[in-house]
Amino acid sequence: GQGLLVSSPPQLFFSIFLFLFTELVDKCIGSRIHIVMKSDKEIVGTLLGFDDFVNMVLEDVTEFEITPEGRRITKLDQILLNGNNITMLYLYMV
Repeated sequence: GQGLLVSSPPQLFFSIFLFLFTELVDKCIGSRIHIVMKSDKEIVGTLLGFDDFVNMVLEDVTEFEITPEGRRITKLDQILLNGNNITMLYLYMV
């Protein structure tokens, strides 16, 4: 007979989490967001779009980086951000 294909609990949880996360990110398009990276960088910019891997295109970007010399701030017109390096994402409140 035919069986029912059911994901294991960890796979099912991850699939649900990824769906909910991408729904949330989709609602942030056009908004200022604050991203904390795995490295010592934080990025604030306007979200233009993203793909299934949560790679993001941002414009009007300010990058904050902690260096041995202190805090470095870099302004960029537009960036493509690798989704694998994102730790946290906040809706930016002014």
